Amino acid sequence: MYGRGIWEGLKVTLQHLVDTYRNKFEEGAAGVNTRSSHEVEGIFTVQYPEEQLNTPEEFRFLPFLLYEEGENGEQNDRCTSCGICAKVCPPQCIWIVRTNDPETGRPVPQPENFFIDTDICMNCGLCAEFCPFDAIKMDHEFELATYGRKDNIYDKAKLSKPVSYYASIRPANYAREEAIRAEEEAKKAARAAKKNR
Repeated sequence: MYGRGIWEGLKVTLQHLVDTYRNKFEEGAAGVNTRSSHEVEGIFTVQYPEEQLNTPEEFRFLPFLLYEEGENGEQNDRCTSCGICAKVCPPQCIWIVRTNDPETGRPVPQPENFFIDTDICMNCGLCAEFCPFDAIKMDHEFELATYGRKDNIYDKAKLSKPVSYYASIRPANYAREEAIRAEEEAKKAARAAKKNR
């Protein structure tokens, strides 16, 4: 019979339509959580921007710089301006201005400024992956529309975020990294104690 495929497709569509009205969804964040699960059947619409689907922990968008918060509120950058991130960046959208000691003129392991052109960045995450100091991580913010071209070039002030922010958006990754860091510190302490004997 001709048109059998069309009827099969229409049957699936009608089944989704019936399932949509059979399942009553809650409004707001609780409703979005329900609709995001794999068990839900039917068609639904998320009323963006009022409602948004939950961002998965591994979602990555624009890179940002991490800093440790000191006791007096000072920012201790993890970045040492080594330049590895700029070298591995495929679209070459990262620029680093190194800090120099004013007396000797030698480089100081701290960036004076750090720029990322968000229009060029392809959000690949290679900068975060290759950073030997865990100074760059990938953010969850994706609503970055602006009216001006120069507004999309982020500097160090715009890119810097505390470690507590990273722990809030990626708790599993943060816990795993801290466990590895604590293990390495324990090994260093054991080696130092062994040398001092």
